[in-house]
This record gives sequence, structure tokens and C-alpha cells, in this order.
Amino acid sequence: MIGRFVAGVGERVSWVFRRTAPDPFVLAVLLTLATLGLAVLLTDTSLHRAVRYWSGLESAPGRPEGSNTGVWSLLAFSMQMCLILVTGTALASAPIVDRGLERLARLPRTCAQAAAMIAAVACALAVVNWGLGLVAGAVLARKVGVSMESRGRAAHYPLLAAAGYLGLMVWHGGFSGSAPLSMTTEGGIRASLGAASTATPIPLSGTLLSPMNLVITGGLLVLCPLMAWLLSPKDASAMRQASAFGAGATKPGRPDVAESTDPADSVRLPSPDERKPLLPRILEDSPIVTVLLVGVIGWWALDYYLPRQDGAIAWGQSGLQNLSLNAVNLTMLMLGLLLHGTPMRYARAIERGAVGCAGILLQFPLYAGIMAVMRESGMTALLATRIAEVASPTTLPVLAFLAAGVTNLFVPSGGG
Repeated sequence: MIGRFVAGVGERVSWVFRRTAPDPFVLAVLLTLATLGLAVLLTDTSLHRAVRYWSGLESAPGRPEGSNTGVWSLLAFSMQMCLILVTGTALASAPIVDRGLERLARLPRTCAQAAAMIAAVACALAVVNWGLGLVAGAVLARKVGVSMESRGRAAHYPLLAAAGYLGLMVWHGGFSGSAPLSMTTEGGIRASLGAASTATPIPLSGTLLSPMNLVITGGLLVLCPLMAWLLSPKDASAMRQASAFGAGATKPGRPDVAESTDPADSVRLPSPDERKPLLPRILEDSPIVTVLLVGVIGWWALDYYLPRQDGAIAWGQSGLQNLSLNAVNLTMLMLGLLLHGTPMRYARAIERGAVGCAGILLQFPLYAGIMAVMRESGMTALLATRIAEVASPTTLPVLAFLAAGVTNLFVPSGGG
């Protein structure tokens, strides 16, 4: 009874969003216009000044002006997010990872089992790295959909695809969460809160490894697969197989290899006929080059994660205490190189993953502009003041949570 009710609600919500939700870029544009309008209506900021705040031409008194304000204030952060995505994509496409996903795809026997398994894998990997969880979850969903259909088992492919993205429910409580990792170093705090910030770094023991975060993230690791299980349609006639979405098509001349519908796979790679001189080919396909670079990064990793003092490992000084986005990206780079084996295999995997960065490159400047308008016009301060006026020590955490939720509607990014 509960499963049928949840599945029915899911189908209705899906129907509404398919008919009303625009492309994320269009949504970012609409949010930008809405923020400019609210800044004029709720504060004494003129439209001209709001646009200057948005573009970075002007900042509030006491704040620096320049090329890294307004829409350009998240350039460094955007690059870090792109690297998380492409290094995660490259790691997910490594041969050993792909073989593991293939084996998992053959395990489910029912649609509910398939959805729950995909959700569990996507969430578990997203705790490690959101780029890895995002891509591996999507790839696993496709493989499971094709496998289920080839074995004559009913599966609702839209649900499998949605389950593959459930890692986004837990990623910010994992080891690539942008907000907690930005607060572990003084440099990250200044980049997030401004050069004048006097806040002190917060170790992971106070954020990711705190009891509250462990309980919430652990609970979601259980609830997400359970919800995916319950959302499975009970009526076989409601199932839509993978072939209905082109996921079962095969590559020309390769009936054993399914053709991907991912735009990233449309990137042209050099064919074997495009021969190169011997020396470049030796260097590009030589694992020795990879081993040398992995050795350099591995040396850093030992010094960062396992620092030694007086001949013993100084756990109190380990990078695990103040893990940063840069450290996560360098670690993912090392693992990706190691699993791909040669420089060109990894470079081509990064090339395919870079296509997925289009949304970050296009939308993050708009989100940065929205943040600038809300901050410089006084909208965020106004919201905080109103909450402080009506809140009590008991209700303040709840109201602060709701305020963060409202703010995140305008800047829909982790930590927005």
C-alpha cells in the first residue's frame, strides 16, 4: 500500500516538472532577474546600482572592487568544481571501475532491486567524491537498464536514471563538500567570506565528522535506496524500458557495445589510422610517464596525509584534519592516472568529462552575480535581522535553516 502510494506521488511530481521546469541556464537567468527586482523592492538600492553590484563594477563600502567581484567572484571556485567533476568522470570511466559496474548491472532481478542498488552505489560513491558518484551513478543506471531489458526483466528506466542521481542528496556531507572543505584553511575562509574575515579554520571533526553530519548522512544512505525501492511502479504496463530512450542502441559495427547518448561521448578522438611519429606515441602510451607523475603526487600524498615527526606518524598534523578542495582534486588526479595507466588514456577520459563542465562554466558566474546583489544590497542582512528579531534560542536554529533554504533557492549550489 505504501509503495503504491509513493510510486503514484512520484509519477505525478515527475509529470508536473517535465511540463514546467526550464533548462537550468534559463532558470539561472530568471533567478538573476528576480534577485535584481527584489533588491530594488526590498532595499533602498536602485536598479542601476544593483546591476553594478551584479557586474562587479561597484561594491558596498568597505569591500574591495576589481575583476574578482560580482559575476567573477567564483572563478577559482568554479575551476575547483570543474576539476572535481572531470577527475570524477575520468575515475568512473577507468577500465577496472567500468568492469565493476558491469558486474553490478547483472545483479538485480526486479525494478525495485535495480533502483535501490543504483541509489546505494551512487550515494556511497558521492560521499567519497560527488563527481565520481554523479557519473558512476548515471553510467550504472544505463548499464542496469540495458541489462534488465536484455534479460527480459521489466524495469522503469526513468526511475533508474533518477536513482543514479540520488548521490546529490549526500555529497555535501561527504569528502568533496564545498562548504566544509572551504572552511578548513585560512585561505579558503578568506576566499569564501572575504579578505577581512577573522573566522578561524574549522577542522573536519567539527563538520563532516561531527555526530550530526554522520547521523544525517548515514540516514540518507539508508533512506535514499529505500525511497528508490518504494518509487518502483507496481504495474508492469507503466514500465518504460531503456530502448525507449535509445539506451539500448549499439555502435555501428560493434553490436556488443551499446552506444551512449551522453553528449560527452560525441567528442571526437583520434582514430588508430591517424598515425603519429614513433617518439610521441611512445611517450603518450608509456605507463612510465604516468608512474613518474603518480610518484610525485604520491610523495605529496604521504607528506600530506601521513606526516612524520620524530620518526612517527603525526596524526594531529595529518591533512585529513583540514582536507581542502585542492587536496581532494590532487588525490583524484593521482587515482585516475593510476587506474588508466597511460597519459593519453587519462587525457581522453578528461576530455570526455570536460563536456559536462558546460553548466558550471555558464551558470556559476550568474550565481556569483546573484550572491553579490543579495550581499551588497543588504538583502541577506535584512533577512538575518528579521530572523534575529523574532527568533528565540529555541527557534533560531529552525529559522536559520529556513533562511538558508530560501537563500539556496536563488543560489542553488552546495553551500549557497
